[in-house]
This record gives sequence, structure tokens and C-alpha cells, in this order.
Amino acid sequence: MSLALVCMSHSPLLDFAEPPPEVTEAVDAAFTQARDFVAAFDPTLVVSFAPDHYNGFFYDLMPPFCIGYEARGVGDYGTTEGPLDVPTAVAERLAQHVIDRDVDVAISRRMDIDHGAIQPLEILFGGIDTVPTIPVFVNGVARPFTRMRRIRQLGLAIGDFLAGLDERVLVIGSGGLSHDPPVPQWATASDQQRAMLLDGRHPTAAARDARQQRVIDTAREFAAGRAEIRDLNPEWDLALLDVLASGDLTAIDAMTPDQMASDAGNSAHEVRTWVAAYSALSAAGAYDVTSRFYRPIPELIAGFGVTTALPRTPALARG
Repeated sequence: MSLALVCMSHSPLLDFAEPPPEVTEAVDAAFTQARDFVAAFDPTLVVSFAPDHYNGFFYDLMPPFCIGYEARGVGDYGTTEGPLDVPTAVAERLAQHVIDRDVDVAISRRMDIDHGAIQPLEILFGGIDTVPTIPVFVNGVARPFTRMRRIRQLGLAIGDFLAGLDERVLVIGSGGLSHDPPVPQWATASDQQRAMLLDGRHPTAAARDARQQRVIDTAREFAAGRAEIRDLNPEWDLALLDVLASGDLTAIDAMTPDQMASDAGNSAHEVRTWVAAYSALSAAGAYDVTSRFYRPIPELIAGFGVTTALPRTPALARG
């Protein structure tokens, strides 16, 4: 077994916004560095921790986390639509292992995933079916939220399973960091919005376009300083990146949903994917962050980060 990690922000606006050229160049350079890292590691299996944005998971049934036995991209924001190459038998064994470690995880034999899970696969591999991938949904948008300690436990249980595989496993965490895009909240949503939050599967092309355009318009207003959403919080983002790099993730247990939303926006809960991924890596022992990029990018409505990491033990890093 060998493990490696890439955690990265995603944004539906990557192909729709126009940050200053130097910002775009910096993001592209961070993506290139991550791609080179992945190519050198040459994974035989990917475990992807990602949220959803009411494209695959809805309030008719909203688990805190879910392992996909089969999965398909829904094609939002121009991302790839179609099936992932999910090794179903391995995913089934993974779910049983996690449950046996007292983490009650849901499963799906027909998981729909959106840009949050698809973008990293496209960026790192050039497609969504080039490497066998097990998707793990981590709720980062819909209250109520499980405690952060449970996210760590999920990651540790998955990492413990991966330690027993004869594979080179890349663990991906996709989400965050501080950001507050115009995602409806159930408590304040209109009747029409609640209908979408309850079950908005398979929208018409017009409905999807209208929803996406609202996000694009908000990003433009936010970059101009006019949108009524929470500001990005670089201080919060950098402090979290420091904790993740430290290897001692227990400090994250003290984070609460209300404080996270207040400090870093309603979608800052997506950092749960990073916590799960780093926790999975920590199951192999101490680790080192090998690269770190961060920049607050209003045009993407995101505190944008990309990190890579490897276990400190050389044998685990080499495979």
C-alpha cells in the first residue's frame, strides 16, 4: 500500500469567471504542480471526498456521508456527464470496513455527483474514468451537520482500510475554503427554492441554466464589491491550512457549524472533505505537506487552495 493526497478548492466559475491574468496564471501553476505530483505517484486507485450542491443529494434523504458503489457525473457547469470507473467490489468492502469501525455510513448504488467531485478528476487526470475511483460524499451544504470529530473518524476508518490494499491510493479532498455562494438555506428559502432543495433531480436545461447564471452573476457582483454575501476570510483559511499541515487534527474537533458559517461563509462546511482526506492520510502515520498554494479569489467566490502531501515514511511514499 502507498498513499498520497491532493486537496483542492473547486469552483463552478473556473470556466466562467475572468480573474486578473496573474491570478489565473497562479491557479494554473498550482494545478500543474498537483498534476505533476499525481503523475509521479501514478495512482492505481482514487478515493475522492467531495460535497454536493443539491445536484445529487437532496433533503428527501440527506446523509452526513455516503460511499458510492456506482456513480455518474451530472454535467453541471460544463463538467463531464457520465459514469465513473468505480470498483464496486472494493467500495462494498470499504463500506463494510467503515461500518465495522462504528462509523455509520450510507451507501449508494446510483450516486449522482456534480462539479465538486468531477472538477478534480478532470484537472488531475484529464477525465473522470481514467483511474478507478471510489466517491465518498461528505455533506457540506445542508443542515444539520455532524460534528467535526465524526469527520475525522470517517477519514481514519477509510485510511485504515486503504492501508490493507495492495494499491497506490490517491486521496482527494475537494471543497472550500472560505466562501459563501448563493446556495439557498432551508430556513430562509422560498417555496420554489424548497422544492428544489427537497428534490431537484434532473432539472430541465432552462432550469439548470437559470440556476447557474445566478451564481455567475453573483460572482461578478461580489468581485465588484456589491454582492450581499460574506467576505472571504484568508486568516481563517490559512489557520486551517496550518492545522492540516501540523498532523494534529484534533484541534478541528472544536469547530462548530454556526461559528464556521459566521467566520467563513455557509459553504465553508466543505472543508470537511479536506479534514476527511487528511485524516485518511494520517492513518498511515505522520505526513508532510509537499506543496501549498493559497489565494483569495473574489471572482471565484472562494478562498482558493491546493495542497499535496505524502506519508513521512519513505516506504509508504514510494509504494
